[in-house]
Amino acid sequence: MELNLVLRGVDLIRRSGPSPEVTGVEYDSRRVREGALFVAFRGGTTDGNRYLPQAIAQGARAIVTDSADGFAAATAFPAIAVIEVAHGRRALAAIAANFYAHPEAHLKLSGVTGTNGKTTTAFLLEAMLRDCGRKTVLAGTIEYHAAGRVFPAPHTTPESRDLLELFREGVDGGATEAVMEVSSHALDQARVFGLHFDVAIFTNLTRDHLDYHGSMENYFAAKRKLFDGSVGSPPRVAILNQDDPYGVALKAEARSELVYTYGLRQGDFRAERLQMEPSGMRFAMITPHGEVPIATRLTGGVNVYNLLAAGAAAFARGLTLDEVAQGAASLDYVPGRFQSVDCGQNFAVVVDYAHTDDALRNIIAVAREFVAHRGGRVITMFGCGGDRDRTKRPLMGQAAGAASDVVVVTSDNPRSEDPMAIIDQVIPGLSGTSATVIIEPDRHRAIEMSIAQAREGDLVLLAGKGHEKTQTIAGRVIPFDDVAIARQVLRAQEKSR
Repeated sequence: MELNLVLRGVDLIRRSGPSPEVTGVEYDSRRVREGALFVAFRGGTTDGNRYLPQAIAQGARAIVTDSADGFAAATAFPAIAVIEVAHGRRALAAIAANFYAHPEAHLKLSGVTGTNGKTTTAFLLEAMLRDCGRKTVLAGTIEYHAAGRVFPAPHTTPESRDLLELFREGVDGGATEAVMEVSSHALDQARVFGLHFDVAIFTNLTRDHLDYHGSMENYFAAKRKLFDGSVGSPPRVAILNQDDPYGVALKAEARSELVYTYGLRQGDFRAERLQMEPSGMRFAMITPHGEVPIATRLTGGVNVYNLLAAGAAAFARGLTLDEVAQGAASLDYVPGRFQSVDCGQNFAVVVDYAHTDDALRNIIAVAREFVAHRGGRVITMFGCGGDRDRTKRPLMGQAAGAASDVVVVTSDNPRSEDPMAIIDQVIPGLSGTSATVIIEPDRHRAIEMSIAQAREGDLVLLAGKGHEKTQTIAGRVIPFDDVAIARQVLRAQEKSR
């Protein structure tokens, strides 16, 4: 594509050099190939402008930079087109949209934001849309989908260039709907700038990512951008959790044509006559347009919220209430979200992604419901991530100890930190609770110890990593899958009997 067409609508400060044909758009210099346009911008941990020489050496024929120094350096290569812009990520979004021929214009976008529940809500909404025959794109924490193709997700919300490439693949495959998890980082960094969301869902807001945002006020301000038009325009429909105070605050500020609230006992979409079992649950979804029975293999109060949010969004996207119910029943499970590991043992083993104190508290409450009638115990294994918000570590310990009978504290992506130093910051939160505490920094061994503690009627909760397939320790990324290891331990246990 000719450079002037790629730059259409981009706010330029200045430019120099020719106007070549552009064969690709990249922001990672390692992916640059002959004829590419390289967009260099300053990020949170690095500055893409440092890699201008590498991009040019690898064949970039056009450079877009958000740095005056980058512009001056690049103009030393007269055969290269050089453009300076005020905001690199916003420029990347506009450039990628032009290059991929605006696939977002052919999709109705639904975005899900909040601390907990984004992944399950997104999976549910996509399942409802697919079940009634619509082709979809999904971008989220676990995986990406594009018109039937499934592949791993490197980021919850990708950079705009990668997202638009995903949309292009989906549209070329006949997709008309896109469902996205929209992280606070993505909103703050303008990764979704210029996108127009038809439906936006807010799940909840609890303490997380304060190492990045600094305060809950800043964290909420980032989430608010999905609803106030900061990234494009306000969504046509806002779906808001009425049981969450931040959801109530968003309702007071809503600029959408239509607002649906949801909650367990209040809101436009709510649940009545709830029947819950480990194998699934049933309830009546009450709506402004009638009620419909919901039967699902998902379970737990947190998933009632997720189903109500997804159901309201699906209805906003034109599904009937019966189609919402059919779609809810079509989803067997969401990887790493209260996922059962069953090898025939007489106790339950569940893997869940819960990695905040609120998520851990909620998921342990679900576990407690299931063991209560059998007199069983809850055995919780968890850790806290390294190089992340340290203030939540004792809060995680308190949440685990307050409701569990046994707590096994271990590692969860310690990254560059000493695993025992992280555990030492968790332990104060466990003091004063009645839980039996076991410390084992080796996560594989901790899973073995957690399962070894279990007896008939108990529930072992392996929390924190969920769907993740790796563990990051001392700068090394090693294969690690809680589900696979739990299955291996259970089978070994069975053979030893």
